[in-house]
Amino acid sequence: MVWLMRKLGTIAIVGASLAGLRAFQALRRAEFDGTITLVGAEKYLPYNRPPLSKSMLKGDDEVTLPGAEELGDHWLKGRQAVRLDTADRRLILDDGSEIHYDGLVIATGARPRHLPDTPEGVHTLRTIEDSLALRGELAAGHDNVVVIGGGFIGGEVASTARSLGLGVTLVDASPHPMRNALGTETARWLAGHHRDHGVELVSQARATGFDVDANGRVTGVRVSDGRTLPAGLVVAGMGVVPNTDWLEGSGLTLSDGVVCDERLFAVGREDVVAAGDVVRWPHSRYDGALVRVEHWSNANDQGAVAALNLLAGPENAKPFADLPSFATHVHGARIQTAGLPHLADETRVVAGDPGEGHFAVAFAKDGTLVGAVAVNAPKDLIRVKRAIVAGDRLDSLS
Repeated sequence: MVWLMRKLGTIAIVGASLAGLRAFQALRRAEFDGTITLVGAEKYLPYNRPPLSKSMLKGDDEVTLPGAEELGDHWLKGRQAVRLDTADRRLILDDGSEIHYDGLVIATGARPRHLPDTPEGVHTLRTIEDSLALRGELAAGHDNVVVIGGGFIGGEVASTARSLGLGVTLVDASPHPMRNALGTETARWLAGHHRDHGVELVSQARATGFDVDANGRVTGVRVSDGRTLPAGLVVAGMGVVPNTDWLEGSGLTLSDGVVCDERLFAVGREDVVAAGDVVRWPHSRYDGALVRVEHWSNANDQGAVAALNLLAGPENAKPFADLPSFATHVHGARIQTAGLPHLADETRVVAGDPGEGHFAVAFAKDGTLVGAVAVNAPKDLIRVKRAIVAGDRLDSLS
């Protein structure tokens, strides 16, 4: 792909995680000869988040992203942007300093949802510090681990805790964990998979509060069905919200993220792009539906494209229409998704058998494929994914 380049003297990247690092690398590989400043709130080199809920909880600290060492002096670590002045093209940081820019990449990601008034022993999981703190708690051997939220993070933590021999209760508001993301068939299989590996499921219930001991340490989780679940340790995995608070008053359109056009330019701006968990953009493969994708592959690819589009300018920029994809392991099973299954009005098992623990499900809207989910069936996932990209109809997989 050939990218034309306009003249920009200074580019600022806010957010030093995966999307921010990929933006930086793309600019350097495009031989951008101006100044790049990367602002990152954490003290660690950019790192992979998926291992935080799996291997790092078991003691593996090798999570730094390849290429992170390339940042050098371009990286302002431990600094946060607190305000954006788009009129004067300047960032105001938490120490009062300012950065002037000709082009800006917003890659500030997202943060976990928190329950109010959380006592000691209640954890969220998003950063290295979060993972290290939770690792220490798991190593202490708390017998009653309660995981609130059955999404990817919740499922992975439950799986890791069970592999360490701990008792786990998983609380989820849906009839089956991850029904929206995986569809009813796969979610029903996942519920059984959790139970088969010793996880107690509390479905169609929400956490409403906590019981604590005299020292303020959690001892129980109150749930909406009236029960109180014994808890020596709680992990809240209730999803995330995009980090856009610092953009209030900037003039950018904010609605569940930074709203951008199909080329990842912030609406109404030619000097600001966004990438990763923080961006919401019209996906051309889905009739321009506004989507925000929180998966690793999206941040990995989008960071580079957003940066190169910024260099190219709106007239020469390329739409971002990559097919979203994600993979996870839960109790040894590999679960993969492609596309946007939640948009579907029809689903069909197109390979294997859920009863045997290896199968693939195709998702269609008005007969056209929009998504796929596979369990222990990577080749079938690839086959359906190719059909989605080709715009094929569900009947073509029969």
